[in-house]
Amino acid sequence: MSLTGRWRIVDMDAWDQDAIDLEGPGFIEFAEDGTGQFGFIAVHGWMDCRSTKRDGRRYVEFSWEGDDEGDQVSGRGWATLADDDVLEGHLFIHMGDDSGFRAAPFARADPRDRR
Repeated sequence: MSLTGRWRIVDMDAWDQDAIDLEGPGFIEFAEDGTGQFGFIAVHGWMDCRSTKRDGRRYVEFSWEGDDEGDQVSGRGWATLADDDVLEGHLFIHMGDDSGFRAAPFARADPRDRR
């Protein structure tokens, strides 16, 4: 399974699902051209992604910039496909919070999301 596509954030270490979905379903999306975007709570980010391999596993590492309730923010993160075809990763906000996350393909996520 490819990492490319839109993934529904189903779990984060630092926030519960109600918070994640505050402004709509939390998501992270990887495009084939090495860009991407994500949104959760009131944080929206646009990513510059690089593929790499570690321990025989494919990873995407990324830097990002965006906004949090209108304030400019930036950071970094990574993601990989876990054995259960769920995306696992970690997102860091520069000089702020960080959290691990898990995400499922939107097709397998809650059908009410309609994305």
